[in-house]
Amino acid sequence: TGTSQADCAVLIVAAGTGEFEAGISKNGQTREHALLAFTLGVKQLIVGVNKMDSTEPPYSEARFEEIKKEVSSYIKKIGYNPPAVAFVPISGWNGDNMLEPSSKMPWFKGWTVERKEGKGEGKTLIEALDAILPPSRPTDKALRLPLQDVYKIGGIGTVPVGRVETGVLKPGMLVTFAPAGLTTEVKSVEMHHEALTEAVPGDNVGFNVKNVS
Repeated sequence: TGTSQADCAVLIVAAGTGEFEAGISKNGQTREHALLAFTLGVKQLIVGVNKMDSTEPPYSEARFEEIKKEVSSYIKKIGYNPPAVAFVPISGWNGDNMLEPSSKMPWFKGWTVERKEGKGEGKTLIEALDAILPPSRPTDKALRLPLQDVYKIGGIGTVPVGRVETGVLKPGMLVTFAPAGLTTEVKSVEMHHEALTEAVPGDNVGFNVKNVS
């Protein structure tokens, strides 16, 4: 899953009558996705409370607060710290609080996050995304690249893909795959169909290796 490569998860919760309740129910998608993100090591979270235009009445502060309370309670059980999570009431359909503050929710004074690195605040979802803390990405350590998948591509060969966590990956390097202990040479490194001379921590890459089937 691509979730394993993310620095931050954005959990979108539908505010419509019945929709939120279905998502937060015992086997609901809201619970499943939040748990999956935390389990895969995505420790930063933003919650977008979507479809605020379809609440009763539309853009209801009471409904937003109800959802915020319920989701906070659940994500705390998983392991997230609710004060460090931005809750943003939005309407993706109408664009409310996505890029610009909405005039439809004058009651919303903005989101705030509190974490040991300092406070953050804003009104919109894009501001919450901009407030994400970039994780440290050490290039001076040994190469570590957890594999997300391995593709077999005709005419090219075996292409493992994943995100570089530490160190640097370059064509010509010898790399060892665990737990098999298999060592081979990296022929090429690509990110988004562009060849790289080196991949550094944070890069999601595919790389072609010699003589591995």
